[in-house]
Amino acid sequence: MIENIKSILKRIEKLENEIFGDSGANISKIKNKNRYTGPTGGIRLLIMKSYFKAKRSLGDVRSKLAENDYHYSIQAVQTGLNRLSKPGGPLVAFKERGKKVYAKRK
Repeated sequence: MIENIKSILKRIEKLENEIFGDSGANISKIKNKNRYTGPTGGIRLLIMKSYFKAKRSLGDVRSKLAENDYHYSIQAVQTGLNRLSKPGGPLVAFKERGKKVYAKRK
């Protein structure tokens, strides 16, 4: 009976190490793997490619996302841009000639 419990505990420990790693390093790998999924991930990819060095409108961003095989509705792209342009985010949003534009935050 005690041998069975020890065996089960050893298996659980092995599984935990495989999933969580000794220091949690595997979790960050899993998070980074999914970093560019969804509309927000596509926008992050454009940020990484320095697309937002210049001011970009919502239509510009949606077109560029489509070029990179991110096909989302205008509302989904707008939501992603809003999330990434909050205080502390990588983008800044402001109005220019009555339209909202986005650029990389400095």
